[in-house]
Amino acid sequence: MLVACKRESSETLPTTDAAVVSNAKISSKVGAVGGVMGERAMAAPAPPTEDAVEQTAPSTSDLPASAATADIAPTMVIRNGTASIEVDKLDPAVVKLRQLAAQLGGYIANSSMSGGRDQVRTATLELKFPAQRFDQAINGLNTLGKVEAVNSTAEDVGEEYVDITARVTNAHRLEERLIELLATRTGKLQDVLSVERELARVREEIERYEGRLRYLKSRVATSSLSVTVHEPLPLLGDGPGQNPIVAAIRAAWRNFVSFIAGSIALLGILIPLTALAIVGWIIYRKIRRRMS
Repeated sequence: MLVACKRESSETLPTTDAAVVSNAKISSKVGAVGGVMGERAMAAPAPPTEDAVEQTAPSTSDLPASAATADIAPTMVIRNGTASIEVDKLDPAVVKLRQLAAQLGGYIANSSMSGGRDQVRTATLELKFPAQRFDQAINGLNTLGKVEAVNSTAEDVGEEYVDITARVTNAHRLEERLIELLATRTGKLQDVLSVERELARVREEIERYEGRLRYLKSRVATSSLSVTVHEPLPLLGDGPGQNPIVAAIRAAWRNFVSFIAGSIALLGILIPLTALAIVGWIIYRKIRRRMS
């Protein structure tokens, strides 16, 4: 926005025209809390500094209760959980889990299956569903098989939500003041540009805070439950498909082979020692005969 400037010792800018004011008001209101940068050399009213904004901006405690708590859900709690279930057959259990997610009005977000030769077949599915049906989801696990473990977590984000809501409210008020300054400002071109830069920064921070609020709302509205199902572990043997009798025979054979190997190794020591003892005995008898 450049307007014709007069050639004087200091460059000045006339009052911002109606088109500029209109464009400034049409801009979307997005950005965050902050104060106006830079000092003003003219006697005309200058944009507030950052310290002034912090002093004049209403705090969370000064805001009306309705403003601080508007749009807040009855409970701002993020609920998640994990569970482990033993089932007779893996495939039917996975089908039931998918049906349970559909009944809850949710879906399967992530899933994985494993199971090979001599391995227990296992599957892990992550269910996403409305948070108000979390207890219903936990109760529905009993229909799948033997529930071995259930863990649930609850994270209260109400304080963070209220704090960010107050920051957004204050930032919108500051944004309105900056727009009014642009509409009535007459001064140096540098001053006007500083106000515009500060307005862009405030809108950027508002957008970031509002994005955080949307994220918290979505996390509170949706819960996740990670369920691991597996087939029964083998009653005998260290793993599925193992026969304990065959394993015992193999162990006995290994022990027998180890014994033979040890005996052979021992003979490697006894035979030389025996030979030396026989030679020594022969020499001893010859010497004794000569002496007699």
